[in-house]
Amino acid sequence: MSEISAVIITFNEESYIEKCLKSLKDIADEIVVVDSFSTDSTEIICNRYNTRFIKHKFEGYVEQKNYAVSQAKNRYVLSLDADEALSDELRESILKIKNSIGYDGYYFYRRNNYCGKWMIQSLFVPDRHMRLFDRSKGKWTGFNPHDKFIPDTGARTKKLRGDLLHWNYASFTEHKERMDRYSTIAADAYFKKGKKAGPFAGPLHMIWRFFRSYILEAGFLNGYKGYVFCKITALSSFLKYSKLRNLYITTKNQ
Repeated sequence: MSEISAVIITFNEESYIEKCLKSLKDIADEIVVVDSFSTDSTEIICNRYNTRFIKHKFEGYVEQKNYAVSQAKNRYVLSLDADEALSDELRESILKIKNSIGYDGYYFYRRNNYCGKWMIQSLFVPDRHMRLFDRSKGKWTGFNPHDKFIPDTGARTKKLRGDLLHWNYASFTEHKERMDRYSTIAADAYFKKGKKAGPFAGPLHMIWRFFRSYILEAGFLNGYKGYVFCKITALSSFLKYSKLRNLYITTKNQ
């Protein structure tokens, strides 16, 4: 039987982390939690589940996840966010392959809960993520705060049945506050990569993001909460490119 290390990065996740840890029962042979010095009861909850709790300075989502993977003892890693949990069907799928893991990476679809409502997603734009993988066959990459595990060229991958459950925002206020923070992180990451934004970049990206999330990703199927989700997400795009432009102008004028 192949042993699996579950890795989770945390910061003040007391509202969600227990659901995540409970879903790993009989799946994970070790659970590694890399925490960015939480000030709530995250550590106390994690200690109830026999986790290896490591405190590590946060340097970015991509960097933190790669560090967490490096701390795993086993070849195969199951990487979850603290506000995610395995559905019963996904647990069964992982248990079936655990005796003989035959692929370098496995991906599955994520089902999102927004302000208490499970969202309907477009069949044409599924929320697909690779979270179970051979740690030697790829790495986390992307622009912070958006991260993605990319397998090496030639790696063999397969989809597993079952959903990864995701509780992303408990309230509209939490969504707006986090989008403001994420847009700052993203603008800084883009700026460090030398990206620039013109005077119309913010409005144009905001319009495109709303169209994409509301129409292409079927946000309209989710009623009022779907509309609010798409509107706040679009605003985040506006803020990201506006902040990026401001960084460029400020630096240029110094």
